[in-house]
Amino acid sequence: MTDFILNLIQAWGYVGIFILMVLENVFPPIPSEVIMGLGGIAVSQGRFDFWTLVAVAVAGTTAGNWVWYAIGRWIGYERLKPFIDRHGRWLTLDWAEVERLHGWFVKYGPAIVFFARFMPVARTMVSLPAGMVRMNQAKFLVWTAAGSTIWIAALAGAGHWFGKQFANLDAFVGPLALVAIGTLVLIYVWRVIRWKPKASEDEA
Repeated sequence: MTDFILNLIQAWGYVGIFILMVLENVFPPIPSEVIMGLGGIAVSQGRFDFWTLVAVAVAGTTAGNWVWYAIGRWIGYERLKPFIDRHGRWLTLDWAEVERLHGWFVKYGPAIVFFARFMPVARTMVSLPAGMVRMNQAKFLVWTAAGSTIWIAALAGAGHWFGKQFANLDAFVGPLALVAIGTLVLIYVWRVIRWKPKASEDEA
């Protein structure tokens, strides 16, 4: 995966960054930490301008999140219950939790969208419930872009700093990416194994 990211950045430049950030949000296993870390290294090598890189990445992230927002808006909150009842284990969610999330979004939607941008996995999946509760689309895009700008600038800045400090840093990125992806997979598997519907927990 790291080779794919590197090749796309090298071949397509800013367009490659945009595409990768869209994909990162549509398919969460592609980590933004790796994409922007490599982008920051490219800045340290004089291949990108820092703020242009950030602007392009934020545009890609916002577009990718809009895809999930649109899916959530199409599904709607009411149509979700049969799916949760059937597949809740694999989502590690039950309907009581969905209703609680729905209530939070109705009250604090913009703040949740903003702060979720700093959390692994949640920064992408938060767009789905935002669409389901029909959060104002302009607010969704603005708060997504605002949170993403801070997160992306921090990642690109870290990549730029490390790129200045160490030679041949690209060699370390592959193993780090595998560790990051492996950790996310393990967390998900652990949640699936440990998960019980709230009704079952209450009965125990």
